[in-house]
Amino acid sequence: MTNTHETILYVNLNTLEANFNFLKSKLPDGVKTIAVVKAFAYGLGDIEISKHLEKLGVHAFWVADFEEGLQLRKGGISKAIIVANPGYKSLKTIIKYQLEPVIYNYRLLELYANCKEKISIHLKFNTGMNRYGFEAIDLKKIHTILKKNPQLNVESVCSHLSSSNDPNKDDFSEVQIRRFKDICNNLEDSLGKHIPSHIMNSNGTIRFETKSNEWIRLGIALYGGLDHPKLKQIFSLKSVISQIKFIKKGQSIGYQNSFEANKDMNIAVIPVGYADGLNRKLGNQNSQVFIKDAACRIIGEISMDSFFADISGVNAREGQEVTIFNPKYSVSKLAHDLDTIPYEIMATLNRRIKRIYLKE
Repeated sequence: MTNTHETILYVNLNTLEANFNFLKSKLPDGVKTIAVVKAFAYGLGDIEISKHLEKLGVHAFWVADFEEGLQLRKGGISKAIIVANPGYKSLKTIIKYQLEPVIYNYRLLELYANCKEKISIHLKFNTGMNRYGFEAIDLKKIHTILKKNPQLNVESVCSHLSSSNDPNKDDFSEVQIRRFKDICNNLEDSLGKHIPSHIMNSNGTIRFETKSNEWIRLGIALYGGLDHPKLKQIFSLKSVISQIKFIKKGQSIGYQNSFEANKDMNIAVIPVGYADGLNRKLGNQNSQVFIKDAACRIIGEISMDSFFADISGVNAREGQEVTIFNPKYSVSKLAHDLDTIPYEIMATLNRRIKRIYLKE
């Protein structure tokens, strides 16, 4: 098949598989994995990523809302799809497509209890992040509602670590883990059965102990967005030089005339901009791209659909490949340049960018 696109996000499924296998190797037997594929699989493409992970044996998929879950189901995903924020108007769709809502307050719990159709749910508790979730004090009332509504099958209990990436906050993470274990034990005692639990995210899985009867949620680690020697970035963003211009000393370029040449220069115009997810803060010499493995500073303001690079020291031509990031020039480095996190860069990659999936 001939590819006609010039700006392409390449996603290496072999590397995805290697990351998954490494993470699985760290876990005790019996631990089940939930693949976090919300936000279009962090910008990488939810259907293709999920299909490959389903073949690798993940237990379930985690999405943000019912529309993301519906997209996966219509895309051919047959395993469990957990909806983190199901909302209050999607009940019929969730039941029809056998999605599994996360229930985190009484309004949702009563909504599904009143439905009377059998459905699998996941209960979420707050253990310190103070975002979504019931409180430990709610256990008795939750137990009463569940006993009256046997059509509600509790598949798991979950919570969320707020700072699992920060060793300086391990004491707080440990408090969250202990609180969560107490909640799970109390709920199991009241219902008289074992209920799978999951609080560990990517960093938690790498940095903390996981018990054999737990589940884990893997997101950024699968995609190689963490700085870890055994995990590799699975994606690369590349484009081309659309036009090369010669500008003289004293001439300015782009919006606001924000860059003025202090010497005669060759510059490249590259057809990627902030509408594609390239943050405007990368402009004005705050970052670089790579042409023939040479670092070329981004100069001037980043436009909606294009940016400039200084190619004065590179023997480049129009049509030449430009690497914005790849495993060698990682998104973690780009995030550092922006004083942000890899999640933000990945999640804002516009869907108009062509995704190509590689598997050798």
